[in-house]
Amino acid sequence: MHPQLIDLGLERLERVLRRLDWRQPRVPVITIAGTNGKGSVAAYATAILQAAGYRVGTFTSPHLRDYRERIRIDNEKVDVAALLQAFERIEAACRGGDGDISLTFFEYNALAAFLVFESAGLDAWVLEVGMGGRLDAVNAVDPTVAVVVSIGLDHQEFLGATLEAIAREKAGVFRKGVPAVLGGFARPGVLEEIARALGAPLKRLGNEFDFSRRGERWRYRGSRWNLEDLPAPALVGDIQYANAATAVAALEELASTLEISSEAIARGLGAVRLEGRFQSIGAAGLEWILDVAHNPDAARVLAANLESRPIAGRTLAVCGILADKDAAGVAAELGSRIDEWWMATTFGARGADGAALAARMAPHLEAPVHTAADIAGGCAAALAAARAGDRIVVFGSFHSVAPALDWLEARARLPDGTLREYTVPPRIP
Repeated sequence: MHPQLIDLGLERLERVLRRLDWRQPRVPVITIAGTNGKGSVAAYATAILQAAGYRVGTFTSPHLRDYRERIRIDNEKVDVAALLQAFERIEAACRGGDGDISLTFFEYNALAAFLVFESAGLDAWVLEVGMGGRLDAVNAVDPTVAVVVSIGLDHQEFLGATLEAIAREKAGVFRKGVPAVLGGFARPGVLEEIARALGAPLKRLGNEFDFSRRGERWRYRGSRWNLEDLPAPALVGDIQYANAATAVAALEELASTLEISSEAIARGLGAVRLEGRFQSIGAAGLEWILDVAHNPDAARVLAANLESRPIAGRTLAVCGILADKDAAGVAAELGSRIDEWWMATTFGARGADGAALAARMAPHLEAPVHTAADIAGGCAAALAAARAGDRIVVFGSFHSVAPALDWLEARARLPDGTLREYTVPPRIP
């Protein structure tokens, strides 16, 4: 509908909302911004609320393989009929009133989420910001608690070239009197400055809330809750303890409205499933790890996760990163953890040719580098080169992990439609 894929701003969306006679939700809303970790925090918050018996609407982006992944109720993809009904209402509103309004792809699906959730009679909303915060479509909704998980360099062409500039954009989700939860230990001071200037009560990891680990178990300390002996978060990696603590800190601010027991928190932590976040799949006799790490900070986490799970053989990588990402920074973070590379072409408006990606990353790598026409070709080549004891990591864009999942599933499918050799092993400590 809109001539630009991305056109940040709330004016068009708010005009459509007025035409729809839309009102702010009457239930608690958690809004989550940040460079990395948003999806994990949203998943933990949703799972815990569900474990406590509440009906939850969750809006996330992007999707891997099905558009309806973005809009979920009780962690189930939105019903097709409900989604189409929302689309029809939005389309009618865009075509009426004081002239036509064109919405971007993200604005359209954010509006659809608002309408679906409004009609569903939910107990809580969990909203993940798409990009930035101040001008993102999600920011049309006033939160009950606002979260900024992390600040890193990504989308600089839209958000600014420095961490401080990016932090200012993400702090746009803060509101006067609304708790501002800050995850991550390294964060620009401007986040706190903006929260204080607005009169948003600060809740910072390492200050107003914190966690400590005892092996795989952990403890949460916050302003209201002191939770002992919690189970390890279901998602893999040390960073997930911070992400889980950030989600619990946000939920703690809803305690006056929604009763959440320590048992529900423990159940929710163990119930989270999230494709593409250090997802381990056993297929074709090897372990495959799928991860949507597509910027240097996320690549650093991926490198740490690989280091924490040593193997007897080599680690081979199939990499597909969009053209506007810091591929050289990703290579610098992961170079020492990968023994052989296949740079694959990604498609779409922001896609990158495999050869061009190799040219950007190879100067920062010592391991052999190959190119592939697409992700499926990279996966096939890596599998052909793999030996017993090796593992294959497919990472980068969502546009890389999704076709890898499709390729692995197709290899495992028998003529009768059933799957073989396609298993998600239990979490490895």
